[in-house]
Amino acid sequence: MNHPHAAVKPIFSYRKYWAHRFGTAPFLPTSRAEMDALGWDSCDIIIVSGDCYIDHPSFGMALIGRLLEAQGFRVGIIAQPDWHSAEPFRQLGRPNLFFGVTAGNMDSMINRYTADRKPRSDDAYTPHAAPNKRPDRAVTVYAQRCREAYPGVGVMIGSIEASLRRIAHYDYWSEKVRPSVLATSKADILLYGNAERALVEIAHRVAAGEKLSQIRDVRGTAFVVPHGWRPSDDWSEMDSTTVDTPGRIDPHLSPYEDLPEQASQAQAAADPSGPQPVRIVSREERLAERRAQRARTVIRIPAYEAVAHDPVLYAHASRTLHLESNPGNARALVQLHGERDVWLNPPPIPLTTEEMDFVYGLPYARNPHPSYGDAHIPAWEMIKFSINIMRGCFGGCTFCSITEHEGRIIQSRSEDSILREIEEIRDKTPGFTGHISDLGGPTANMYRLHCKDKKIESSCRKLSCVYPDICENLNTDHSHLIQLYRKARAIPGVKKINIQSGLRYDLAVRSPEYIKELVQHHVGGYLKIAPEHTEDGPLSKMMKPGMGAYDKFKELFERFSRQAGKEQYLIPYFIAAHPGTSDEDMVNLALWLKKNNFRLDQVQTFTPTPMALATTMWHTRRNPLKKLSRSSEKVDVVRDGYRRKLHKALLRYHAPENWQIIHDALVDMGRTDLIGNRRDQLIPPRPPGSGLAAPGRFNPARTAHHPTKRFQDAPPARAPKTGGAKPAPSFTQGKTPKPGAKAAPGRAGGKPRSKGRTA
Repeated sequence: MNHPHAAVKPIFSYRKYWAHRFGTAPFLPTSRAEMDALGWDSCDIIIVSGDCYIDHPSFGMALIGRLLEAQGFRVGIIAQPDWHSAEPFRQLGRPNLFFGVTAGNMDSMINRYTADRKPRSDDAYTPHAAPNKRPDRAVTVYAQRCREAYPGVGVMIGSIEASLRRIAHYDYWSEKVRPSVLATSKADILLYGNAERALVEIAHRVAAGEKLSQIRDVRGTAFVVPHGWRPSDDWSEMDSTTVDTPGRIDPHLSPYEDLPEQASQAQAAADPSGPQPVRIVSREERLAERRAQRARTVIRIPAYEAVAHDPVLYAHASRTLHLESNPGNARALVQLHGERDVWLNPPPIPLTTEEMDFVYGLPYARNPHPSYGDAHIPAWEMIKFSINIMRGCFGGCTFCSITEHEGRIIQSRSEDSILREIEEIRDKTPGFTGHISDLGGPTANMYRLHCKDKKIESSCRKLSCVYPDICENLNTDHSHLIQLYRKARAIPGVKKINIQSGLRYDLAVRSPEYIKELVQHHVGGYLKIAPEHTEDGPLSKMMKPGMGAYDKFKELFERFSRQAGKEQYLIPYFIAAHPGTSDEDMVNLALWLKKNNFRLDQVQTFTPTPMALATTMWHTRRNPLKKLSRSSEKVDVVRDGYRRKLHKALLRYHAPENWQIIHDALVDMGRTDLIGNRRDQLIPPRPPGSGLAAPGRFNPARTAHHPTKRFQDAPPARAPKTGGAKPAPSFTQGKTPKPGAKAAPGRAGGKPRSKGRTA
């Protein structure tokens, strides 16, 4: 596989496949009739997706389809096929090279179910938001149907669903550890992360005659091999339990060896079994050999069968995977599943700015496929006037899966590329009125931020660049982003540019000029930020900063708003029932909300998503942020339904329907001092608006259980048959109580976030 320090072939430098002579399709074909119109007798690659087909770079199906088309391949699309039989998977015929399978922009389980495992009534990625247009665990189902439709054709799987299930993982919806999706889907190869580099290389190699099932040396891929397989004889294996402990210590070399080099070599040759001379090796040689040996080392993490039954081993495997996630120094991983190994090559090398510009500059139609007519597609309505300017996140929040999918290294587009896309929206997208809804990505303000030293960046094993404090080696200069905003506003026809992606305020306070620019020109009355919590206990498990950074940002936000003569408000998001959160923590958060006059409109509880570190805490009650042992720290996990309901209710302490459960909890906690009509008390002595005496206990099913003690170590409630969850991170939304202020825009369950943090 490619060494991280070796030259990497740019994705736009490959010789095009012969089919490039067919030119660019207005839309990638979704039917035989469309293929005939293009003059195609077959497709080289067919992409199967759980989303409807929208030809726009914010939708993975379109991005990889256009990228492959730019390489000269004929690419067909099968969008949201009926999975109950193999026939819909034959609608474009047999692909010449392989099927590419994706669940879509979202994990199918998160897309289909709420945080309480209840089926959603809509799907934002489907025409008219119709539900039930994709199966549970869509990657596995689609891959199996592709095999059934055309036995012998290669099957490649990818997307965030495949990325987050590349090893054995805890599954919230079935409440058990499931094997790698490779084992269940029977796919030939899995591409994880933003896999453009691997995808282009593999497509050209398959076109040249290699079999998909035999390609084993590409970074960012995973596959199943016989137990003990190695890429070559010079590879070594390391047990993961030695990764965090000192290895073998070599004896010190003697500083007194003064034999001439030639004499030393002659002596060594004459008597190889005798004492050997010391050879002076330069630091560069030692480092080069160390890097080479590291690149030929695979780390074996505990087997699926072991982690499925041992929480400590599961937490250890999770910790090891996250420590081996830096493309500059990550090693291959291997995990036994039954009698075969799931092998993970190191993460892909991030795209350069030139490559990012190439990917986002492809000839997208920037519209849904014409077959959908005028159908309302919520995901499209949300992003059609927004622009991705970067990808990746070095925040490392434990509840968020962006880092596991896109990586910690920020990949940014050039100014020219972004400005050209704004002009394309202005000129080509129907309904444009001069309003760009977002310039962002996973975060709003990590554009062109990076480590100051490439050598440090390539050797770092930290899980976050900003926790517990911002790393001294991190460049936090926001001047590039300020300049981009100014140039974007100056484009003729652009009247307003809002920033809706999640803002990392602890970074923003390092650049007051950026906050001033943002507040004066790019806030539409409300700005969302995500403190997530106020208490140190849960914040330490989230890897989020304390409220000091929030307070400083709030002060700057309000000062610059006053200077601009604008009435603007912050909307804070919080997570209920995150691992490490006690009932007392949630009460303190509720008191903070009341003190600051926040009345949250929509709230959500933490949802365990595959591979996230917070999910590891949820499943194992162990903290993978630290070295693990049988006696290591236990994490309080809010699993049972009553406590989750209580934590969610405390975020909406003001709602009359939550009065009873909060009242009962405060009594049980011995905090009756918080029941009263003073401003420093949380709830009134009687239900709001009732004028009645306090009613009886809230929940008969609760019986004598104590909400703050007996439930903390209780086993998880049995999952209903219709399991599911909403994407973590779970955000909440605040509504300012100021008289006359407009209500904060809501975010209904299941609708996609603009381009803020996703699961």
